[in-house]
Amino acid sequence: MSTPLVEVSNLTRHFGDVRAVDGLSFAIHAGQVVGFIGANGSGKTTTMRIMATLDTPSGGSVRIGGHDALNFPNEVRRIIGWMPDAYGTYDNMTVLEYLDFFARAFGFRRTERKQRVEEVMEFANLTSLADRPMNKLSKGMAQRLCLGRTLLHDPPLLILDEPAAGLDPQARVEFKHLVRILAEEGKTLFISSHILSELGEMCDTMIFIDKGKLVHHGSSESLRRGGEETAVQVEVRVTGELHVLMEWVALNPRVELLEATRQGARIRVEEGSEAVLASVLKKMIADGVAVHNFHRMERQLEQAFVEILKGTPSTPSPPSKSVNTGNTGNTGSPPEPPPTNLKSQI
Repeated sequence: MSTPLVEVSNLTRHFGDVRAVDGLSFAIHAGQVVGFIGANGSGKTTTMRIMATLDTPSGGSVRIGGHDALNFPNEVRRIIGWMPDAYGTYDNMTVLEYLDFFARAFGFRRTERKQRVEEVMEFANLTSLADRPMNKLSKGMAQRLCLGRTLLHDPPLLILDEPAAGLDPQARVEFKHLVRILAEEGKTLFISSHILSELGEMCDTMIFIDKGKLVHHGSSESLRRGGEETAVQVEVRVTGELHVLMEWVALNPRVELLEATRQGARIRVEEGSEAVLASVLKKMIADGVAVHNFHRMERQLEQAFVEILKGTPSTPSPPSKSVNTGNTGNTGSPPEPPPTNLKSQI
């Protein structure tokens, strides 16, 4: 494996007696899209602010692109794009003026600055809003503007804190589309959200924290399925007589009947590995059970998250995919601009 782009090691952050982050460690490799999940007060935003060089840890370390975030914040800020969950708006500033200010702060000059602002506005679908006062934007428009600011210096790592919070369904779809494009361009994205189903569609890896501690780090697929060593639930649908399936289940010790359905049954299989599931299906068909649909039932991410926090076993929800047998994935921002009109400087 290559050296991780982000290395968080034994990170702690105390606010008096409150341990907001408590010995947190994880690594992110370049090109990954990572979902960062936790209940309110779990330490997500504190962790992200430390990564963005906007807060100082009580202990531990954060290295981004090989640079220590505490000792070399300027080097880290060139690498990251920080999108907070909320940002200031100004009465006398348009969308274009706002982006132009930050382009100046990032060191762009004259023609290069104008070109970069135009590129970002086109990508974030802000061109038609160039002269709109930024305090007159809808929530979805405002989020696109914040994302545009984050992208101005073309950072390889984007840290997005609740980017879809408060968006209507259409705005969430638009924002998710932008995230997908950034991922396809090779950006590394670290995204916190409470909309876990959408994170599951976008992210390669999920990091769950609770009370500042790591409780899960793995793919969304593994989270939905659970471990291979544990028993899993399978829904079976058959053609022909149901009693043939019931008799087969009763005679095979590796499976257990959970519930009869109109077209088959839900069963528990002793182990969740693909090899075991394949052998169960093969034996069913060989023994004359007319199977036309055999699929493993998966947990919803929200359900998995709650169960991880509770430490309780899961009851999977029906999955979307099945096996048909046939016989049958702004940096530590410069200070916010003053509320002045910059049109004369553009």
